[in-house]
Amino acid sequence: MAKLLSMLVLRLFILLVLLVPAATAAAAPALPEGFAGFGAGRAVEIIDGDTLVLEDGREVRLVGIQAPKLPLGRPDFKAWPLAEEARAVLVELAEGQALTLHAGGARMDRHGRVLAHLVRADGLWIQGEMLRRGMARVYSFPDNRKGVDAMLAVEAEAREAARGIWAHDFYRIRDKETIKRHPDGFQIVEDRVHGVAAVGKVVYLNFEPDWRRDFTITLDRRTARELARRIGDLEGLEGRRVRVRGWVKRENGPMITVNHPEQLELLDQDMRKGSAQ
Repeated sequence: MAKLLSMLVLRLFILLVLLVPAATAAAAPALPEGFAGFGAGRAVEIIDGDTLVLEDGREVRLVGIQAPKLPLGRPDFKAWPLAEEARAVLVELAEGQALTLHAGGARMDRHGRVLAHLVRADGLWIQGEMLRRGMARVYSFPDNRKGVDAMLAVEAEAREAARGIWAHDFYRIRDKETIKRHPDGFQIVEDRVHGVAAVGKVVYLNFEPDWRRDFTITLDRRTARELARRIGDLEGLEGRRVRVRGWVKRENGPMITVNHPEQLELLDQDMRKGSAQ
């Protein structure tokens, strides 16, 4: 009975997606200027909410976003909430469509997948629309940072409207206390920096006095210097609210390593104007 109910809910979700007015697509965010095109193709298979296959056999990872994950044959991997719904949205947006590929940095990952921003023939930016509908969140890398600020703005609007994943507790933004109780994984954390410490080649942003137990952000000196060029002396982060995203590991308490500045947003000051273009 539970499985039948789940299928009915999924079908209802897909029906609602297909009933969205055409004007919705026209209102979607446009791909920012300055991207380099590097080919085209027609999508023939949608693997999940951020991966598809073109007619020439190339597998394309929609760079810059992370949609809820499906098992895809991985043993003991449980699908993330709304993973099937995210895939259904990408089917609706891209399957059978002619797409142009645009580079935001590296063009291939270690799995042999093409990394690209995708734009439909009618101008729809696929990443932007997935974010706008709340079916993905921003997920950037140091070698693929172009357009991240624009994507963060779209994500923020969807989050404020509680669309898609942003209405589900699995994707809720954590703070310095709730991150201690939450399982490891890719997380977004918001809270106020308690102190900044540079030890050897690492800079630590501590969120409570007990760094052996509490939440910490770490940056290598190169990333710290680049971040400082955008926001000023990192000592000035003490007492400021920040939002950080990344994979949580347990090392003297929960920790996120920042390896490019776009992972960290200063919430009480606009720090995006100096970001990588």
